[in-house]
Amino acid sequence: MDNLITFSITVFTGFFAITNPISNMTVFLSLTRGEDKKTKADINKRANIIAFIIVTVFILLGKYIFELFNISIPAFKITGGILIFFIGFDMLQSKQSNVKSLDRVDEDEDIAVSPLAIPILAGPGTIVTAMNFVSNAGNLQIFLVIAIFGLMSLITFFTFRLSDLVVRIVGNNVISVIGKIMGLIIAIIGTGMIIQGIKISFDLLSK
Repeated sequence: MDNLITFSITVFTGFFAITNPISNMTVFLSLTRGEDKKTKADINKRANIIAFIIVTVFILLGKYIFELFNISIPAFKITGGILIFFIGFDMLQSKQSNVKSLDRVDEDEDIAVSPLAIPILAGPGTIVTAMNFVSNAGNLQIFLVIAIFGLMSLITFFTFRLSDLVVRIVGNNVISVIGKIMGLIIAIIGTGMIIQGIKISFDLLSK
């Protein structure tokens, strides 16, 4: 039971850091600038549903993807850890992808799908994190990962819904600081994945 609680806390912390709903509020506001409340609500709901479906598919099919492409768990953990580390490092350096710094969005483009759902909410880092948690997990752990990401999607939905109010109260500077803290956590998670992958490769887990 204690192991499941620890596992759940680790998964929630990992997802919260990588999806970073608080920091992404400013992204959501930028992408939906000029839209009315109903349109914003529709974009918010659709983006989170799509992101949840994408990540769930990778969680459920992750093992089959490994088998199909002959990917070993250690190789995945090391490569995924490197990727996640650099995502966190970029956040610490206050770097953002071009997608996240869009000032204008083509009105004909469905921004709920791209760039909001992919890659902001369900980007490579989120997918790698999710697949790492289930790479050698049982059915109960897989269910917990899906449920926790569902909870994370709900938190993101309500965070985006209250984004105008929160940014006015808290301010962009505080959100920037939170983003850096999340970046540090993500970098640590990535380092942990690399270490775990090396341990599995050299059979050091029991030593």
